[in-house]
Amino acid sequence: MDTDAKTSRERYRAQVCAEIKQYAWEQLATTGVSALSLNAIAKHVGMSGPALYRYFASRDDLITDLIRDAYRSLADAVQAAAESGGAAEVAYAIRAWALAAPQRYLFVYGTPIPGYRAPDDTTKISNEIMDVLLDVHDACTVGGRATPFEVHLDDHRDWVGGKPVSSAVLRRALIFWTRIHGVLSLELAGHFAGMGFDPAVLFAAELEDLLAGGLRVA
Repeated sequence: MDTDAKTSRERYRAQVCAEIKQYAWEQLATTGVSALSLNAIAKHVGMSGPALYRYFASRDDLITDLIRDAYRSLADAVQAAAESGGAAEVAYAIRAWALAAPQRYLFVYGTPIPGYRAPDDTTKISNEIMDVLLDVHDACTVGGRATPFEVHLDDHRDWVGGKPVSSAVLRRALIFWTRIHGVLSLELAGHFAGMGFDPAVLFAAELEDLLAGGLRVA
C-alpha cells in the first residue's frame, strides 16, 4: 500500500475514533454508563451499527479506550503539577481536572461498571498517578516512629510496585489520595448542594489539614 494512502487512512480512522469517543462522553454525561449505546453512537456519527464495530469491537473495548484516555489525561496533569510544585499543586490539579469534566472523573472514580474488568495496561496508567503522590510525599514527609497502620502498610505494599519509600510515605500518600477523592466524589455527586457552604473552601481546608503535622506545604 502506498505510504501516503496508508497515512491518510490512519488519520481518517483516528478522526472517526475521536468523534465516536467524544459522543460517548456526551452520552455518559447525560445518561450514565449503563445506557451507553453503540447503536446510538453509530447513528450520531452517521454510520451503521456494524460499521462502528470496525473501530470498536465491543462496548467494553470503547469503555477501555475511554478509561485509558481519562487516566492518561489525569496522569499528565498530575505529573505536570508535581514538576512545578508539590502536594498542594497536585491536589489542585486533580480538582481542576475533575471539575473540567465531572462525567470523566465519575467514570473512572465512581461506581465500578458491572461485569467490566480493565486490562492491565489501563491499571498501569492509573498507577502513574499514585507514583506521583508517593514521590511528592517522599520529598516532604518527616520521619518518626511507625504507627500501627504504617506497619500494616509496610507488610502490604504490593500496590506500590516495589517503590522504595518508607511506611510513613505510604500512609501519607494513601490518606492524601482517599481524602482528596472523598471530597471530590461527594462534591461532584451533588451531596453538598443545599448545605450552604462553598465546596472549594472545604477542599482547601482538607488540604491544609493533610499538609499539616509532618508535611511541608509546597
